[in-house]
Amino acid sequence: MITRDEAFTLLKQYNKDSFHIQHSLTVEAVMKWFAKELGYGDDVEYWGIVGLLHDIDFELYPEEHCLKAPELLRNGGVSEDIIHAVCSHGYGITVGCGTTIDVEPVHEMEKVLFATDELTGLIGAAALMRPSKSTKDMELKSLKKKYKSKGFAAGCSREVIERGANQLGWELNKLLEMTLQAMAATEDIINEAMAQEI
Repeated sequence: MITRDEAFTLLKQYNKDSFHIQHSLTVEAVMKWFAKELGYGDDVEYWGIVGLLHDIDFELYPEEHCLKAPELLRNGGVSEDIIHAVCSHGYGITVGCGTTIDVEPVHEMEKVLFATDELTGLIGAAALMRPSKSTKDMELKSLKKKYKSKGFAAGCSREVIERGANQLGWELNKLLEMTLQAMAATEDIINEAMAQEI
């Protein structure tokens, strides 16, 4: 399996924008948190690598998101199971070039990635609106209010988040609460990693 350092080097080969790097690090940390929480402790690193690489093609090829990823990942020596997981987070979504992604999330890890990807963006945007600029003091009711406000973080698809919760067999509240907990628990790690990047 590709190591975490190799995966990060590969990510940075195609991603220079600090916003995209921060999102990838956030999803990596959230995936690792969920792996521990859901009883996949032995696979923490693996879940993290999938999270880290999930948007590898988005910065350079936004119109072909999840379509260009297999080529970039194969060139980097990434295994087919990770490639499947990365592509599955676009399941059912029609990308800019008009193609609908048909790679279905099967493993629980893939379903968690699908469900949390957009949601981490929404929670991150909600945190920036707070005086603390942090998720650590954010309450679920405050997040739910932002979630219900259609104009807030409109680029974060509620439909995809809700489909993700359904695929996991979870209530939306459970997904919101756990992802918020994951982001609060890992916020310092992300901040530290980003400080090293700048």
